[in-house]
Amino acid sequence: MAVGDADIGIFGGSGFYELLDDAEEIIVETPFGAPSAPLVVGDVAGKRVAFLPRHGRRHEFPPGQINFRANVWAFKELGVRRVLGPCASGALRADLHLGDFVVCDQFVDRTSGRTDTFYEGPDTTHVSAAEPYCADLRRVLVETAGELGIPVRDGGTVVVIQGPRFSTRAESRWYRDIGCDVINMTAYPECHLARELQLCYATIAMVTDYDVGVEGSEPVTADRVAEVFRENNARLRQLLFAAVPHIGPQPDDACATALLGARL
Repeated sequence: MAVGDADIGIFGGSGFYELLDDAEEIIVETPFGAPSAPLVVGDVAGKRVAFLPRHGRRHEFPPGQINFRANVWAFKELGVRRVLGPCASGALRADLHLGDFVVCDQFVDRTSGRTDTFYEGPDTTHVSAAEPYCADLRRVLVETAGELGIPVRDGGTVVVIQGPRFSTRAESRWYRDIGCDVINMTAYPECHLARELQLCYATIAMVTDYDVGVEGSEPVTADRVAEVFRENNARLRQLLFAAVPHIGPQPDDACATALLGARL
C-alpha cells in the first residue's frame, strides 16, 4: 500500500476491523518510532479509513506509555487529514448517564512527562489550542448521533489525567468544581498533536463510569469500565460508521491553517 491511501483515521480497537471491506494491514515507520500497532485500512461507504488501536492490539500500552507522536504521524503518512478519537471516560456530572456520548469541545491537561509536541526546535512554534477540536467533525458526530437516536452531548470539557491510577475523591471534586464534565487518560496529547500537523480531530467521550467525586458514586474499577465499554461498543461502532460517509475533504479551517503565524 502506498503512502497517501487513506482519507480518514480512527483510533479504535479490533472490534472495528471486522466491519471493513477489503481490509489490509500496513506497518508504518515514523521518525518517532513505531506506532502502537500496525494500521488496518479498508473501505467504509466509499471512504478509505485507517484504524489504529492507541493502546496496542492487546492493550499492552498504558496511557502514559503510548507513543502518541508516532500514532498521529502514522495517520499523516497515509494521507489522512481527518481524525476521530473515541475514548472511554468517567462522568464528573450526575446528569450524565452510563453509555452517553459527549462530543467534547474543550480539554484540560493534567498529564505529566508526556511528549506533546512535534516542534522541539530550532524553530519555536506556538500552535493555538483555544478551540482544540474540529468544529466541522464535531458537527458531523452530533448530527449523526441525533439521527440514530443515540444520546449525545454537544460540547463538554474533558480533563485528561496521567494515569494509570484513578483520581482521589478530592481531585475528582476539584475537576468537577472547575467545570470539567468527563475525565479520561488518553485524550491529550493526541488531539493537539493532530492540530500541530494541521489535521482535523474530534473526540467522542463514552461515559463508562461515575468518577469518585460524583456524589454517591463508588470507587472506579477497571473491570467495571471495561464491562460498560463492551456493552456500548456496538453503538459507538454504529455512530462512527454512520458518520464516515458525511465526512468530506478537509476544509480551509482553523485545523488546516494551524501553523499560520505560529512560528517565530
